[in-house]
Amino acid sequence: MGKELLPVGYVTNINEILGDASCDFWDSYDSPRTHGLRLNGLKAIHAAENVEDLIREFQLTPVPWCDTGYYYDESVRPGKHPYHAAGLYYIQEPSAMSAVELLNPQPGETILDLAAAPGGKTSHIASNMMGRGLLVSNEIHPERARILSENVERMGITNTVVTSAAPDQLSRRFVACFDRIMLDAPCSGEGMFRKDAAAIAEWSPEHVDLCVARQWDIVQEAYQMLKPGGTLAYSTCTFNTAENEEMIERIISHYPDMELQQMKRLWPHLERGEGHFVAILIKSAKAASLHEDQGLSSDSSKSQTRSHRNSKQTAAASALADFQNWAKENTPGLELNDGTPIIFGEMLYWLPISKSLTWDDKQLKGLKIPRAGLHLGHLKKNRIEPAHALAMSLHPDQAARSWDLPSDSAEVNAYLRGEVLSLPPEYHGWTLVTTDGIPLGWGKASGGQLKNHLPKGLRNP
Repeated sequence: MGKELLPVGYVTNINEILGDASCDFWDSYDSPRTHGLRLNGLKAIHAAENVEDLIREFQLTPVPWCDTGYYYDESVRPGKHPYHAAGLYYIQEPSAMSAVELLNPQPGETILDLAAAPGGKTSHIASNMMGRGLLVSNEIHPERARILSENVERMGITNTVVTSAAPDQLSRRFVACFDRIMLDAPCSGEGMFRKDAAAIAEWSPEHVDLCVARQWDIVQEAYQMLKPGGTLAYSTCTFNTAENEEMIERIISHYPDMELQQMKRLWPHLERGEGHFVAILIKSAKAASLHEDQGLSSDSSKSQTRSHRNSKQTAAASALADFQNWAKENTPGLELNDGTPIIFGEMLYWLPISKSLTWDDKQLKGLKIPRAGLHLGHLKKNRIEPAHALAMSLHPDQAARSWDLPSDSAEVNAYLRGEVLSLPPEYHGWTLVTTDGIPLGWGKASGGQLKNHLPKGLRNP
């Protein structure tokens, strides 16, 4: 792609930023785009041999700034491999992996991914948290929030609550609550130009200005939700200074208690990636939040009576008891981390909590929650039907019965198409289906057959 096909204003801006180095930048447009995947630590920890086989089969090479990141050749098509359906890895542009690496999330923390879809950074954060602590993963657009929720499920994440809310809706509920916030800000997407013609068509100086205004609005809400002593990662996949360095200068100027710790650019002519910007800012531990003593705002509902709350809690506790009875027989090795049961319709979830955030009715009321933590099961009449998310979060040793399908077998492809499988007649009941020891979903065994319970929306054609 020649720079003559790119917007004039964009070309001028890059030439001003890079000066003589801009020639190398424009030459990078003639190079093939980069492709990457990142291993899911929640599953890779139990699948060392699978990972070694994957590296050999796909001829993966390491991404320098991410220990779990790898480059792959476009011809490999890892999205078609059963390991992708099993959540062993997430396909992600290599430069984008830098943001969470610099954020450095830790197990046990309370973390917010504020603009999270489709889920690359959320799954990276969750992988580092190793199931401990609480991650709130937010996406304002409902359809993108659905995709985010599906990726959280596929990766076997148990401690993430997916919300679909505007940033100001969250900031009124979660004042000075989060140890770390990932803000992958909606941007003009200049780093997408090499792979997405639509991004080029959408770009204009006016669009950049619109992005800057929107980014500033979101930053202000993020500040309110960050604890004193907390860390904010601000990132974009764009190159102009207005959305990057100038935004960081504005944050520091407006909030004197915010200190820049690190700022990094990845340029496509210098690194093997499409490009990314990341800044890490720390909120002073001595900072007093503007709302520190105000608690939740008045928009949180106070209308629920105590008896109604108690009724919901009783129903959830009863459903959890039914699930635990089911689990004793079918998943005896299951251990739930800190949390509480909650019912949405006919679905039982295990809602994760942390030292900083124990959910209550005021926070939950009116908040759209596509995924309230770990989906345990569906409440059927007189029985529990286990959720697909539960299967994806398990290790085979935790299940009473598992049936393994080699990743290169016809049977694994048949399962992923939703077909009934054959297995020994001694198998009876809910069975965890795995590929090379990595969970794919549930089946129910009876009479030498395994009825397929892979959700229809996830089945291959």
